[in-house]
Amino acid sequence: MFISVLDLFKTGIGPSSSHTMGPMIAGNEFLLRCKNYLSEQNSDTPFRICCTLKGSLAYTGKGHATDSAVMLGLHGYSSASLSQQPISPLIKELWLKQHITIDQYTIQFSTENDIVFDLGKPLPEHPNGMIFELINTDQQTVLSETYFSIGGGFINTLDEINTLVAPLKMDNTVAHPYAFDSAKSMLKMATESGLSIAQMKRLNECVELSNDQLNDGLDALQDTMQDCIQRGLTANGCLPGGLNIPRRAKALADQLDDKPNDANVIDWLFAYAMAVNEENAAGHVVVTAPTNGAAGVIPAVLHYFLKHENGTLEQAHDFLLTAAAIGGLIKHRSSISGAEVGCQGEVGSASSMAAAGLCAVKGGSPEQVENAAEIALEHHLGMTCDPVKGLVQVPCIERNGFGATKAYTAASLALRGTGKHFMPLDSCIEAMKQTGLEMSEKYKETSLGGLAVSISITEC
Repeated sequence: MFISVLDLFKTGIGPSSSHTMGPMIAGNEFLLRCKNYLSEQNSDTPFRICCTLKGSLAYTGKGHATDSAVMLGLHGYSSASLSQQPISPLIKELWLKQHITIDQYTIQFSTENDIVFDLGKPLPEHPNGMIFELINTDQQTVLSETYFSIGGGFINTLDEINTLVAPLKMDNTVAHPYAFDSAKSMLKMATESGLSIAQMKRLNECVELSNDQLNDGLDALQDTMQDCIQRGLTANGCLPGGLNIPRRAKALADQLDDKPNDANVIDWLFAYAMAVNEENAAGHVVVTAPTNGAAGVIPAVLHYFLKHENGTLEQAHDFLLTAAAIGGLIKHRSSISGAEVGCQGEVGSASSMAAAGLCAVKGGSPEQVENAAEIALEHHLGMTCDPVKGLVQVPCIERNGFGATKAYTAASLALRGTGKHFMPLDSCIEAMKQTGLEMSEKYKETSLGGLAVSISITEC
């Protein structure tokens, strides 16, 4: 099993990797399919594109800007291209358009009318389903594809999700020297080789990348994380969406700067994590770590280590590689999608990854790293995803702060032990998966239960 660190962590835009980035990628892929189809036609017959959102995408897509994401993808935009330009003016411009241009073809498409939020029964394969159709003037569908946004900005087609044991696009494990697919096999390989988890992960990565390419990619991820924290720590105002939630990271950081002797690790972790997730909630550039909804946990813990504990660039690389090794296991053996297993799969996974990374760079053995990852994940089991008004704000922003502090605590506790512990990480991941399967759909990013329905919302 191999998932690259540069795939698990990727630069994108908020507010959601599953509800924003995934649908944008799906829209872009369907645009290319339409282009290939139309290139084989010799007709001037007009066509129309329609997208039907199913399950969680339908229930909380408005709050997560899923319609805007599909629109951007169908107009040829990607997360990478949008990271370098103002997004709000572009969305307003495209929203008014009634067509998409593909070579010499003009395809009818209205974001307002041709994106359908279907609140009926979700597709059986995954709660985040999208059906794209190219329709002719006789209202016949001439091209169709179903996509699933499976978390972290990853998507699968219907054929792919039906033919894979786990809904993942992964490289062939044969070519990778340490292709562990469980924590147990990871520890066994570490013992036999005498290598750290980060070293094994690096050797796997360097099958397809040079060492310099890998380091450049890790540096770019870290730089984006640091930039996101700094932007969040200097921004004021209320977040969009109608809840009128004020940004708090800057005010918190200012208090800590004014009285540094009164500040502790919890204070700083909350400031950094909230800074990132306020940026995400505003629809700005973040790193999926491993999702947008949990994007603040790993950057907060890493930034604290680098700034307050004098961490080095080399240690930052090891942190990210170790975190990615754990995140890959969780994604392979369970899920990082809130719509599939609740927030335990998002903030819980991020906390587990951060705990592992921090334990590793503080000198922890592979056994201690595995222990740290298990502790952090164990204490997020059962956490629901119940965002108020379908927005990644309440409880998501504060929840990232708690995920960061749990990660720090888990790493500290594991470093005090020998690495021997009762509950294996593999068993904890399996418990998360089973808990997610048994969790009511009301608590899996549909905003139909929990906090989402326990407060009266005043429209603004």
